[in-house]
Amino acid sequence: MTHIWQGLRSGEWVTAARMRGYSVILLGLFVLVFAGWIAVSDGLISSNGQPIGTDFSNVYAAGTLTWQGRAADAYAPALQHAAEKAVFDGRDVPFYGWHYPPFFFAVAVLVAAVPYAWGLALWLVASFAAYLAAIRAILPRHENWLVAAAFPAVFVNVGHGQNGFLTAALLGGALHWLDRRPWLAGVLIGLLAYKPQFGVLIPVALLAGGRWRTVGAAAATVATLVAISFAMLGSGIWQAFADSMNFTQTVVLEQGGTGWEKIQSIFSAVRACGANVPTAYAAQASLFAILAASLAWLWHSDVAFELKAAALALGCLLATPYVLDYDLVVLAVAIAFFVRHGLRHGFRDFEISLLAAAWIVPLLSRSIAGVTYIPLALLVELAFFGVVLRRAALDRVSHAPGVAQA
Repeated sequence: MTHIWQGLRSGEWVTAARMRGYSVILLGLFVLVFAGWIAVSDGLISSNGQPIGTDFSNVYAAGTLTWQGRAADAYAPALQHAAEKAVFDGRDVPFYGWHYPPFFFAVAVLVAAVPYAWGLALWLVASFAAYLAAIRAILPRHENWLVAAAFPAVFVNVGHGQNGFLTAALLGGALHWLDRRPWLAGVLIGLLAYKPQFGVLIPVALLAGGRWRTVGAAAATVATLVAISFAMLGSGIWQAFADSMNFTQTVVLEQGGTGWEKIQSIFSAVRACGANVPTAYAAQASLFAILAASLAWLWHSDVAFELKAAALALGCLLATPYVLDYDLVVLAVAIAFFVRHGLRHGFRDFEISLLAAAWIVPLLSRSIAGVTYIPLALLVELAFFGVVLRRAALDRVSHAPGVAQA
């Protein structure tokens, strides 16, 4: 036991050879599973009755409605479900709700301009390339391509045809360009407004850090997107979006329509344990307050930017009550920035082992939560956030005047 504990503490068990080996194994298993999934499907419908790409069907259906001049219908569950069935020639596929702000119709229209399979492939390949480019920009080491590609959240996102790649690419790209091109970082943050629940802590960090040009560029980008959506889709589209938010909040989030094991927030964890909705919101609000205060301190301080960036990426995941397991692709951004800091300044006790846990947890979180109600991903993210804050505090002390360097 002492040997195991020492290994976890030092992280010496996470060797380059093991990282490559585990990544190759996971990639191979994923290819086999995905190929089998396609092989036993009936056209575009898998053996369990779900569309290939599952959640992507709501994006494609919303795009087809937009081509028909009926974009607002995507926010009406019955009409959106009918459109999804029509994509698959009337087959009774499950309902996947459209919950995005109107400017995300731009993506939906593009992918719906081609047949479904091609639209899914275009969406996944393009967003995956953007994700890899962002991680490569943060941590430009050749071996990182394989580790980033084999990150288990990648497989979850591909299976759902979801937007985790895009979210990670926009956030990672914004943080990468923040010092070099603050206006470009603001544009990327503005584009991230397609998932507004992920942006609530970003203004806190930027304002605390005095990043005024980035704040201005982000605000201008959001305003431009809203104006374009009004011009292209009419004023009624935003009213339809606002009306649909009650369904999203009550059915999908508060009643757990998506499944408690899929939602990776403290809100979901509390609800899964039997607590009522007010108690779950109180837990989420308490965590949000802690995150906001911590990020304000961190971004106002002079600690290394990598720690600020890693903490903000984690905060974006932890702050919202509505975060799915495919959204854990964003964890790659936090891992990459923390690794960059560690490679430059060394790693402290348990940090490497925690990074390994953060890398593997998307593979385990849903199944473990479904059986035990233990929110493994949430616990790992909280531990990771705590380690980032600890590292920031220790680094400030070690670099303080008069403190001897180790």
